[in-house]
Order: sequence, then C-alpha cells, then structure tokens
Amino acid sequence: MLPIRYVEPVFRPPSEADSLILPVTDGCSWNKCTFCEMYTAPQKAFRARGEDEVLESIRRTGERYGNQVRRVFLADGDALVLPTRRLLSYLEAIREHLPAVHRVSSYCLARNLARKTVAELRTLAEAGLKLAYLGAESGDDEVLARVNKGETFESTRAALDKLGEAGISRSVMILNGLGGQALSRQHADNSARLANATQPEYLSTLVVTLHDQGRRFMEAWPAWQALDPQGLFVEMERFLSALELRRTVFRSDHASNWLVLKGNLGADKARLLADVRAAIERPDAAPLRAAWQRGL
Repeated sequence: MLPIRYVEPVFRPPSEADSLILPVTDGCSWNKCTFCEMYTAPQKAFRARGEDEVLESIRRTGERYGNQVRRVFLADGDALVLPTRRLLSYLEAIREHLPAVHRVSSYCLARNLARKTVAELRTLAEAGLKLAYLGAESGDDEVLARVNKGETFESTRAALDKLGEAGISRSVMILNGLGGQALSRQHADNSARLANATQPEYLSTLVVTLHDQGRRFMEAWPAWQALDPQGLFVEMERFLSALELRRTVFRSDHASNWLVLKGNLGADKARLLADVRAAIERPDAAPLRAAWQRGL
C-alpha cells in the first residue's frame, strides 16, 4: 500500500504503467475541452496539493520502497501549472528519498508553459524533469476552437519549442478524427505541420472517444460527424504522408486505435504508410464499418 492519497479516477500515459504516480495537483487547471471527460467528476475539481503533503508522501514512499522506484509521473492533468520553486522542491525530495529514479515526467498544458521561462524549465530539467506529455490534439486552429482547447497552432508550437530548448523531451498527442468529416483534411495537414515545425522526440495518435453520448461535445459542435474506421485510416494516411520527421518515436497503439502502428520517423515512414494503405484497401473494410456502426 503506497503512502499516497489518490483521488479516483487516476490517469497517466500508457508508457507510465510502471511509474510511481505522484499527485501534486488534483484535476486539470483548464478542464474546458469538450472532448475530455477525465477530470469532470466533482472530486477532481482542480486544486494544488499541499506542499507538506506531497513532500511527506515522497519521504514515506522512500522509506518503504527505497531503490525500487525507477520512474515518477507527476499527476494530475498539468503539474507544470505549479510554481517552479515548488516543483523544484518536489524534484529535490525525489532525488533525496528515491535515489534510483532516473526519469520524472508530467502532463502539461501549453498555456502554463507560457508562464515559465526557458531558464526555469532548464532548471527543472537539471533537477530531474526529463519528459513532458503535451496533448496538442490538433494543429488546426479551427478544430482547436471548435473543441474549446484554448490553444492555437502558434501557442502549442511555442510551448514545444520552449521545452525542447530547455532539454526536456516532448511527447505530443494528436487525436485522430477530432475534426470529424468536415475538417478531417485540414486537421491532418496542420497536425503534421505542427509536428514538422517542432520535431518532438515522441509522437502518438489516439482516436477521439466521446463519453456520455458526447453531449458536451455535440452541444458545442452540433454539426460534427464522426469518421468511420476507414475514414480514420484515410486521415491517418494523409497525416503520415505529410510528416517530415527526422528522429521521432511514433506510436498509434492505444486501446482506442483501430490499427496498431509503431515505428521511428522518418526511418519507418514507408512501412507505416504501407500498413495504413493496406488497411484502407483490405477486404474486411465493410464488416469493420458494420462493427463500428453497432458500437455507436
């Protein structure tokens, strides 16, 4: 039993499955994206955890598990909203009490990075913050406005560039299908443009998944029409075709994805495109569409 107070539900990136999840905030400081239901439960209202509580959790975890912890993920939705001084306090405590930790990571919002200088972020990197997960969702300003992301292509690009300059690795997430049928092409094109402009170390795609019949989403964008699996593949093919990445680890293997894709871009671009094109042309496309329709 970890000596940490968790407020359910707890979320973390798939790649942090073996990490110690250390809440330093509850919820998300923005929490207005119409497609996201992660932090809408009443108990997940945004608040910063007390500094004494977090430091005590680190100390007690160190007493019990010492050198067993190798990675730490700072939860919840955007730990980097916290003041740099407080984050440094946590990172220093992790280094003291969990000496085997070699990577600390966090979700982050572009808007919060606008409040931190490159020098501040570099100090955090030197103290152990090695990876930041940024949900760009799209590189298209119209799509971002429709889903109330509160960001633009330029604000996201600036945040990713700032992280890169500070020496913090970036893991960027794009939502396949977020533009619906009407904006699919520009969503794919401008999302690729964002990735090309910033050259993130990691890039992943998930399929937009609406909960509660998508009520909040559809109220804000009533004309939105979802892509069927083949439409998602066509959008993915357009996105991959436009990517001009040099050394980016690419993953499309979340539970929401209809087609698992893994590789390095650009080395594996041709293979990944061949896999997507095969999925578009495969003979079981009709049963796949029928299964998708049954799930609506």
